[in-house]
Amino acid sequence: MSYSEQMLTKLQEDHDWTNAKKLFALALRHDDDDTLYDLGQQLYGLGFTPQAKRIFEKLLRDHPEEDELRTYLADIAVSAGDNDAAIDLLAAIQPDSPAYVQGLLATADVYQTMGIPEVSEQKLKEAKRLAPDEPVIDFALAELYFTLGRYEEALPYYQRLQDQGVDTMAEVVIGQRLGATLAGMGDYEEAITAYEDLPREALDADTTYQLGMLYLETKQYQQAIKTLTELQQSTPDYAPLYPALARAQAGLNQLTDALATVHIGLGFDEFNSDLLKLGFNYATRVGDEDRAVDFAKKELDQDPDDQDMIISLSNLYVKDGQDDANIALLTQAAAAHELDPQMYWNIAKSYEREEKMDQAKENYLLAYPHFRENTDFLLDLIRFFQSIAARQELLAALKQYLRLVPTDMAMQDLYDDLLDEP
Repeated sequence: MSYSEQMLTKLQEDHDWTNAKKLFALALRHDDDDTLYDLGQQLYGLGFTPQAKRIFEKLLRDHPEEDELRTYLADIAVSAGDNDAAIDLLAAIQPDSPAYVQGLLATADVYQTMGIPEVSEQKLKEAKRLAPDEPVIDFALAELYFTLGRYEEALPYYQRLQDQGVDTMAEVVIGQRLGATLAGMGDYEEAITAYEDLPREALDADTTYQLGMLYLETKQYQQAIKTLTELQQSTPDYAPLYPALARAQAGLNQLTDALATVHIGLGFDEFNSDLLKLGFNYATRVGDEDRAVDFAKKELDQDPDDQDMIISLSNLYVKDGQDDANIALLTQAAAAHELDPQMYWNIAKSYEREEKMDQAKENYLLAYPHFRENTDFLLDLIRFFQSIAARQELLAALKQYLRLVPTDMAMQDLYDDLLDEP
């Protein structure tokens, strides 16, 4: 038995690193080059890269024409963060070398690692020209374009691999990538078909989630619920499924189920802003306004500047006549940033109902430039100016309203009566 074989036995079976190191030194001195090459490959695969590097460097010194050794050493250099060394090693591989295409692939990987995808693409295209039927090159190009979000360019390479009967490469399921690529292109129905054609064992949690999202996107709510419920049963801590499942249930008006899903999801991700907003929405729709307020407050506790939620909660307070709560909410918001126009309108209503007319007038006027074309706002404004007997302001509000709704005879009569007053 060679020293290399003995070393691997000590490593893999006995887990005896002390004696394995001694046998490694003996292997370097006494084993033939082919045996050492095999040992280097196995150590590299097992993650013993310093030892693999020593073997490949020794073999390269003895056989400088063996460019495949340079590709191994380059990969080890990249793993160590030494991209310059990797590029130098690969640049030494000449076009007439049998390892030239392999070197181009390795060089493309290095440049992609360095964040220079245009050079990576150039190297892969050269490799494709030299070896047009090599599946690994099609895969590398597909993955590059997929990573860059250039889905239309990735698609034909994934399709070519599938046509060649390549189901998996580098632990990537080609059908999964094909589905994700089609989804990225917006071809949702074709993406669904690609996912549905996958064997059961290829439907991991991520893929099942993507399929559920595609059903949701295409408003196939029943299929979305079925798919995402299966994911929930198999992987209940897969947090992203819960907002999607709740949306699918709400799509079928199953609001009680959607609220239950929100609560379960918050058990796994209590700070999920999406779930809190959905919970507010669904609780409001089923009339459970106390629960809606709880959702809103939790969201605002973690994101006090969420203006959409502030407006939604304010709208609820105005609807329910909770004017003190509304004024407190919007006063706090005003201290942090300029209010949204809807907030001026809302706080004006609350001040008016609390008979704080100066504050109400101030905020109605602040809202006016933004809502002068909104007839609902103008009706509120007309009613307010009537209540405080502000004749000139009332005339101006009526004039603006009648410009938008000239057929409202009641308002026209009010306007005419005001004009006739002395």
